[in-house]
Amino acid sequence: MVRDIEAPELVAAARTGDVRALARVVSLVEDGAPQLREIAALLTADSGHAYVIGLTGSPGVGKSTTTSALVKAYRSQGLRVAVLAVDPSSPFTGGALLGDRIRMQEHATDPGVFIRSMATRGHLGGLSAATPMALRVLGAAGFDIILVETVGVGQSEVEVAGTADTTLVLLAPGMGDGIQAAKAGILEIGDVLVVNKSDRDGADATARELRQMLTLVERDSTEWRPPVEKLIASTGVGIDVLVQRIAEHREWGESTGALVVRRQARAAAEVEAVAVGELRKRLGNHRTELLDELATRVAAGELDPYRAADELVAALVT
Repeated sequence: MVRDIEAPELVAAARTGDVRALARVVSLVEDGAPQLREIAALLTADSGHAYVIGLTGSPGVGKSTTTSALVKAYRSQGLRVAVLAVDPSSPFTGGALLGDRIRMQEHATDPGVFIRSMATRGHLGGLSAATPMALRVLGAAGFDIILVETVGVGQSEVEVAGTADTTLVLLAPGMGDGIQAAKAGILEIGDVLVVNKSDRDGADATARELRQMLTLVERDSTEWRPPVEKLIASTGVGIDVLVQRIAEHREWGESTGALVVRRQARAAAEVEAVAVGELRKRLGNHRTELLDELATRVAAGELDPYRAADELVAALVT
């Protein structure tokens, strides 16, 4: 059975497109399994060249429908597509239908599509902490496009911008999304703003409002200026234009070097996250000893919290 295969064999099988092996590797990543370090080492020289597209937006704007439409569009170009949908609840087994994302069912039997739901497990930012490594796994498996769909949008949920090469922010007319987007700072992280369900009343007004708000965001003349596009994802109207805008953003990123900078920032954040995770493990070993001692001294007014933190860090890194 797949679970009995050693990490090198498992990774090799995943590279060949073996869906069960790929699902198993992603599960190991998500669970933070002991084999994770070995898997990461095996993937170092072969992370692929997948282009990562992030989709975020308030609940009800049609992220899953848009994701499904994008899968169909890229598959029509002969590209292999992976989907990571990050859920706030427990992950569903097998990486099949992503809970209530029933519209994904049409792609479930397509060998050129891999669909997986991952749990945030309390991780802030709308993404699972395992997402960066999962992206490496999918890249090594030879996918051309990876779509990352996040849970909702809020002031702490703009992390997808640091994970994706192109970030799509979805909004819908009649939901007050324009104002909420401005409040959450989403206008600054979206590479393409999409007014979905644009067959509804108020779509033109929402698009116009977003364009006006974008004029208030200061940008250098060399910076990318996010377009605002209307879409009816349920019928596919506007999906070709959206795919074109994504391609234009990719071309801009490649020609200006912005894509390399973004990916280096992503790698830096991943390294930092791993380092912080290791420190937390060490902190757990000291919690009942040094940390409690330092906390007692701080509470008694014998030590300030910054000096206490310095002592704790010094102990953890030795």
